Amino acid sequence: MNIAIAADHAGISYKKAIVEFLGQQGHQVKDFGTNSEASCDYADFAHPLAVGIESGTFDFGILICGTANGMLMTANKHKGVRAGLAWNEEISGIIRAHNDANILGIPARFVGLDLALAMVVKFLNTDFEGGRHLTRINKIPC
Repeated sequence: MNIAIAADHAGISYKKAIVEFLGQQGHQVKDFGTNSEASCDYADFAHPLAVGIESGTFDFGILICGTANGMLMTANKHKGVRAGLAWNEEISGIIRAHNDANILGIPARFVGLDLALAMVVKFLNTDFEGGRHLTRINKIPC
């Protein structure tokens, strides 16, 4: 898969570990930053990643920050982006299966790295169920 990833200063260590993990799994990964632990503005990294999802350049995206909320609010402003927050493996699967999420949000201050990696695996290996869920997500755009 072709996967985009970005983090702010609170998620940089998780981002590095996830990039390495995905590479070992044979995925292509585009890192949109940040590459510093200095305080930064999450929108500067979420917008370019979301543009890549919006354009179809990437299959999926992963956004990581302290709570992931700011990153996801930013990404969800883009047409066709469905960025979902997960804090356990089950939810990371449900946001794919029921919401056809194309971006996984990881709250680095609230989940351990092993759990974050398990969430990535679950997210990437869960298919959208369609059916009644498709009817619902078709009502999302304004």
